[in-house]
Amino acid sequence: MKSEERVWREAGLRRAVLAGDERAWRAWYDEAFQGLFNYVHWRCGGLRDLTDEIVQETWLTAVRRMRSFDPWHGSFKNWLRGIAANLLRNYWRQPHHANGRLLANHPMAPPLDSAIVQREQAQRIAQALARLPERQEEVLRAKYLDGRSVAEIAEEWGETPKAVESLLTRARQAFREAYQPDE
Repeated sequence: MKSEERVWREAGLRRAVLAGDERAWRAWYDEAFQGLFNYVHWRCGGLRDLTDEIVQETWLTAVRRMRSFDPWHGSFKNWLRGIAANLLRNYWRQPHHANGRLLANHPMAPPLDSAIVQREQAQRIAQALARLPERQEEVLRAKYLDGRSVAEIAEEWGETPKAVESLLTRARQAFREAYQPDE
């Protein structure tokens, strides 16, 4: 859908939703849910319970803040992703999440069940993604979640493939650094 068509369609949906049209809200929800879920699931490192929590809170926030959504400033999909990203940043800033170390790193730790190790690894992935600058997270998402090529990303963003490849290189390095467990 062309940008102008998207703006007018989303402006109409916004008006209908604010007027109380449940069908319009349901259509928007049905259209956007899977993309939002996939984005949050990726940002949560595959943790289903955290994904469900953040997705639910994102929709609740969207309902409360619908009047602030402006389709002329960006798409509904990106607005929802922005809400979810902020919720995740706030989640990982909480003291009981931000400084947690992996039990498996401690020399006296008992052997861990693989599900626990996988969950802790997923938490580290989610924390690392939350620490990245927005542009680096966006390029990693475009490449690895959305499966787009460097050329496709460059065309969409109005940049050269070389610039996108450079950003990808920096983003991967930043992710590696953010992912490293505290020693």
